[in-house]
Amino acid sequence: MDLRAKIIQESLKLFSLKGFLSTTIHDVLEAAGTSKGGFYNHFMSKEDLFFAVLGAAQEIWRQRTLEGLDRIEKPIQRLKKLLLNYGNRYLKDTKDFPGGCVFVTLSVELDDQRPRLSEAITKGFAGFKKMVNRWLDEARDSGEIRRDVDTKALTEMIFAGMLGTSVIFGMEKSRDVLDKSIESLIAYINTLTP
Repeated sequence: MDLRAKIIQESLKLFSLKGFLSTTIHDVLEAAGTSKGGFYNHFMSKEDLFFAVLGAAQEIWRQRTLEGLDRIEKPIQRLKKLLLNYGNRYLKDTKDFPGGCVFVTLSVELDDQRPRLSEAITKGFAGFKKMVNRWLDEARDSGEIRRDVDTKALTEMIFAGMLGTSVIFGMEKSRDVLDKSIESLIAYINTLTP
């Protein structure tokens, strides 16, 4: 692994545990085993590092959470698989994210402190919700869920449930609670069939 990739990987772990603001350049240098020169050879600033880490975290999220979804035709089945992947393949990854979901950590921390950085995370959340809402619209239009389902409200509920699951798992580190939270979201979705 080259030095740039190592700095990103170690920073991702640190941001997951401590957040962006509490992680110092010194913390990053120590974790990556490099010097200031090594760091600044690859990144212009800590903010530049933030965007590189965010991109890496998004790629990991896509690989883990969207795995296998392209082979599922029915949108509700796709959504259920996404929820299972989110819990089992993403949130349970304590190697890359020892502090839990890095997006939740950073969005809460940066909202008031660094709105420009927070906007980058919020943009990802908006894209995710748009995808889920599109699947729910397809499911309603095809009769997979009832026609009276408010897909926008359901999208927000699913998103809030996923964020809540992430926060609770980050605090309690209980895989059992995580599994039950994901199962509860899926059970609710199952009640919406005609």
